[in-house]
Amino acid sequence: MATAIYLAHLNPLTNAHVDIIKELEKTDEVVIMPVRFLVQEKEINSKSFPFSFEVRKKMIESVFGDSVKISSNYTFHAPFKKYFPPLISPKSWSLRKEILNGIQDDYYTYTGDKAEGLMLKLYRLKPKIGTRRELSASSVKNDMYTAASGKESNWEKDVPEQVSEIIKDNWDIVTNFATSEDHTMRVAGMKFPKEGYNSK
Repeated sequence: MATAIYLAHLNPLTNAHVDIIKELEKTDEVVIMPVRFLVQEKEINSKSFPFSFEVRKKMIESVFGDSVKISSNYTFHAPFKKYFPPLISPKSWSLRKEILNGIQDDYYTYTGDKAEGLMLKLYRLKPKIGTRRELSASSVKNDMYTAASGKESNWEKDVPEQVSEIIKDNWDIVTNFATSEDHTMRVAGMKFPKEGYNSK
């Protein structure tokens, strides 16, 4: 049995993510690594990344219990610009090493994104590129923010019931970010928080 490493934002965990994980679970041991961005060991959250690692971990556990492993090894430490340019930056290779910490030789990474798949291939992380799902976490977030502003929205249909309950328990996070600007930037096809990109 191989180890499937699922590197993802999972912010929040959607029905599409659940389908992917269930598919991977049929044949392999699954290690889920929700990405974290840390500035001096404090996690940075934003409109694009509203829920902390701990909340996302709770979401995953609410659906999968202990049938999957959840790891915090997919962590970027500020300043995030040190991870660029890819392949040249020693910091990017140290992240690869951290991702594989505790993983046996028989592994692969999973992504539904072709650009991300190419990056994983360049880092020799043995990617399997799946079919991109129609449902995105971004659309679920936007629907949540719509609901938080008092308008009608049916975001709950796109997440498992248990996850919906966790989101409702953390609704203050949703309302806080609903009216804020999105302080994220895209670098090499990946989103990063602006805070911590250039500074420690």
